[in-house]
Parts: sequence; structure tokens; C-alpha cells
Amino acid sequence: MKIKRIEHVAIAVNSMAESMAMLERTLGLKMEYEERIGPTRLAMYPVGETYIELLQGEGPESGAAKWIAANGQSLFHLCFEVEDIDGALEELRQKGVKLLDQKPRIGHGGARIAFVDPQSTGNILIELAELPAAPGSG
Repeated sequence: MKIKRIEHVAIAVNSMAESMAMLERTLGLKMEYEERIGPTRLAMYPVGETYIELLQGEGPESGAAKWIAANGQSLFHLCFEVEDIDGALEELRQKGVKLLDQKPRIGHGGARIAFVDPQSTGNILIELAELPAAPGSG
């Protein structure tokens, strides 16, 4: 599996507005985009070639809301950009790694994503993401 970079660090937040204001006011970061995926609202802030992703659950079924209920507002997961997510998942299966997603699904910015079971990663939730090709690159 080829990991290209840390694509983003996700933080589950109680208040998107307060967290956005803190990043913008305190650190001078500028939001690149916001979107809603199912019961979760997210905002992406570029920092170099990586992003900080803020996640706020819009209902109790959201993974971010469940995380906050159990752990409070905090680091939620690490996302690694991979070159070939299908190949990465197959390699992990062959290594006996437990997966939360057996097949990729569509996530932030149209990326193909899958999560690795924290039981296989020292209790760290890891997301893999294969980003869509840039316009004109293919």
C-alpha cells in the first residue's frame, strides 16, 4: 500500500461555529469548504498539504455525536491518502487487519474512503482516502 500523506486530522466538535471561529480567529486559518454527509456536518481547513477536519454530528446516530458522548470533544481520527484504496483494503485483509468498511464508500470531497477497525490499530480510528483525480489530470 502506498500512503501518500496524512490527508486530514479529524476533530469531533460540540459546536461547529465555536470551533470554526477559534481556528479562524486564533490560528488565522481559512476554511476551504463545508459539506454535509448523512447526519454529519464537516468543515475543511487546509494547513500545508494536510487539512484539519471539523466534524459535528447533527443527530445521535452520527459517528461524531457518538464519539463526543463517549469521549467529549477531541481528536476523532487520522486520514491517510492512499494511491489505490481497493488495493490497500485487500492488502490489509491479507494481513488480518479488521476493517469497518469492507468496500470503499464516498466521503468528503467525493473521495473514496474506508475506515480501519480501531481494534487493529491500537485503538486509533484510521480512515483511508483515495481522492478524485484533479480536473485535467487524466
